[in-house]
Amino acid sequence: MPRAVLYEYWRSSAAYRVRIALNLKGIDYESRQVDLRADAQKSGDYRALNPQGLVPMLEIDGHRVTQSLAIIVYLDMRFPNQPLIPASADARTHVIALSETVACDIHPLNNLRVLKYLKDELGQSQDEVDRWYRHWVTEGLGALEALAAPRAGMFLFGDGPTMADCCLVPQLYNARRFAVPLDDYPTLLRAEENANKLEAFAAAHPDRQEQGA
Repeated sequence: MPRAVLYEYWRSSAAYRVRIALNLKGIDYESRQVDLRADAQKSGDYRALNPQGLVPMLEIDGHRVTQSLAIIVYLDMRFPNQPLIPASADARTHVIALSETVACDIHPLNNLRVLKYLKDELGQSQDEVDRWYRHWVTEGLGALEALAAPRAGMFLFGDGPTMADCCLVPQLYNARRFAVPLDDYPTLLRAEENANKLEAFAAAHPDRQEQGA
């Protein structure tokens, strides 16, 4: 098994996705915290490793892989045990679409750098920033519920965890932090409940990381 180093922040939902995937694959890794609160991701040392200045980044097999979904795709191709992306074209496309609904549509509008910009640069109050967050999360989760429901089982797609569940669970964690009502999303909540019964998901939770206490 290769040596893996994950550059992350304990409460980053994108890093949370990758921790889940690493756990599902049974890959031991070293966690190196990049403190987003202190803007450590903008430091010259970190940008020399990852010019985008974001987390997560995974060092593995002599490569530096950035972007959470790209990391999960790499892990799925490199370690075919516990597949996270189905093989068939139809199912594969569906799972990727579900994943991108979170990672490309919901999360980018609501990550820490956007919320800080709204408050610090544009002068929005905390109440206005929270309204922004809840609006886009609610819109995105409603779409995800409708997309997932026809083909969901115990998990977001079928009866086993996929990349889509790796994206869903951190997003719902964040939604609760901002008091987003979730009762309208029974499919999502069922998938989350079943996912969190697995140690791979439970061990990735922010509260179980070194700086999550």
